[in-house]
Amino acid sequence: MKSARVCGIIAAFVCTMIFGSYLMCHAEDLRPSGYTLGQLLQLALQHNPKMKGAEAVLEQTQSQRVTADAYLNPIITGSVGRGSIRDPRTGISIAERTITVEQPLEWLGKRAARQRAAEAGVGGALAGFDQMKMSVMADVKGAFFRLLFAQQDARLARENLKTVEDLVKLVNARVSTKEAPKFEWIKATVELQKSQKDLARADNALLVARAQLNAVTGKAMGESFAVQGEFEAVRTGLELHALVNQAFERQPALRRQQKAVEQAEYTIEHERASRIPNVSVIGQYHREAGDESVTAGFSVALPVWYRRQGEIGTAMGAHREAQAERDRIQQELEQTIIQYFQEMQTAQAQMKVFEQGLLHQAKEALDIAQFSFRHGATSLLEVIDAQRVSRQTLLEYAQAQADHSIALARLERAVGELP
Repeated sequence: MKSARVCGIIAAFVCTMIFGSYLMCHAEDLRPSGYTLGQLLQLALQHNPKMKGAEAVLEQTQSQRVTADAYLNPIITGSVGRGSIRDPRTGISIAERTITVEQPLEWLGKRAARQRAAEAGVGGALAGFDQMKMSVMADVKGAFFRLLFAQQDARLARENLKTVEDLVKLVNARVSTKEAPKFEWIKATVELQKSQKDLARADNALLVARAQLNAVTGKAMGESFAVQGEFEAVRTGLELHALVNQAFERQPALRRQQKAVEQAEYTIEHERASRIPNVSVIGQYHREAGDESVTAGFSVALPVWYRRQGEIGTAMGAHREAQAERDRIQQELEQTIIQYFQEMQTAQAQMKVFEQGLLHQAKEALDIAQFSFRHGATSLLEVIDAQRVSRQTLLEYAQAQADHSIALARLERAVGELP
């Protein structure tokens, strides 16, 4: 009975170990291999300092709208003191007091103009928030695609170094058996040093690209992270004229400046309405020795000598300045869209050239050169040239893919949103 119980405990322990090992292995399989572009965008929108700054500006404008909706506060004035009648027959002596309540009444046109100006300011802040969001997303995409290219560059440099090391071993064996002159080994050694230098350069560029991506995400990924993804695919159906029209309607920077123009218009209305002065309604209670009174009245500042000509002129100048800035943004926006659209088309044309045969030709030339060299039918120099051409072709193709993806991200930021 005791032995059976011991066997049961051992069996349960073994099953627990097996099941735990399975869970650990399964957890390793489920562990993500790297951040995707969508995850990076979410991190950036949460942790990038630019987004926090845009949120702070939006909060400020919303508070300014609260200020614009506020009513003028009443004013209460009071005074008290001892007083008496200078007549020895009466001898009256009391505490004299005066209480005055004043309520300023704002002109309705001035209040409405101030409220509309505040509403335009909130609309501009919302557009600015969208503008900053699109800018941060474009920065993340650009850094992500540059990192993908840097990874591709480092991978090609590492593969090239491995190939050159194999060539050096083969040449060394041939030199030792007198099948090849020693000069072949020297050339192979020089090429090996060049490959090591290229790998060091690629690794350094990879570190820089990782640091840039980590910076635009607010350093939310830590120091050690990996990314996974592909370059953007070619998008068809994009027309330059349609993109420009869409940008004029939806681009956040243009909408933000349009709100600034509207805010300046309402500011002019506010200053013109301010020529009509506020009226203050006054009520007063007064008690003194031998007298008690309750009075009512009003006060108004007469705009006789000055009617806010300076403030109105300043507001009109600000309005013209905002209009000029809107026109400038619109013109620069059109030029920017044309530039990025052309960069996208140029990158697509380069990718098409590589995909239609240049990649296959470079690989085939390298395979033939390596095969011929192993059988003594070609020289080491020809193999090195073919290896260099193959790597350069792959690197230029990756560069074209990165340029195309970055141009798409910039075009999306300029347009507002790609269809």
